[in-house]
Amino acid sequence: MMQRPSKSGSPAVDRAEGLTIETRPWALGAVLVLFGELDLDSSADLRDALDRALVEPAGVVVVDCAGLEFCDSTGLNALLRAKARAAVDGSRIELARPRPLILRMLELTGATDAFPIREVVPG
Repeated sequence: MMQRPSKSGSPAVDRAEGLTIETRPWALGAVLVLFGELDLDSSADLRDALDRALVEPAGVVVVDCAGLEFCDSTGLNALLRAKARAAVDGSRIELARPRPLILRMLELTGATDAFPIREVVPG
């Protein structure tokens, strides 16, 4: 993750372009915090981050979508494929705090049935 100092002196996430993914552990697995746009150009980055987060079997990966501004079909495909891979090892992927635009895309594609959706991010 790229960081730059803010005017207040605390670190801020650089969201200038593309997708930024911040990964942090929590008791049951990992939280991936997404910022920016999930599309053809960035879906490979998400796949890589999900693969690393799913190394341990029977874990829960929560994908925090609050900072996700856009998601196209390739981004959704990356999430669905990771969900299928996770299920083989007894793991699961949950989505958290999707913005209205992202939630609408999930509803229109039926993906709200595929992923548990959380209101709160763990940890």
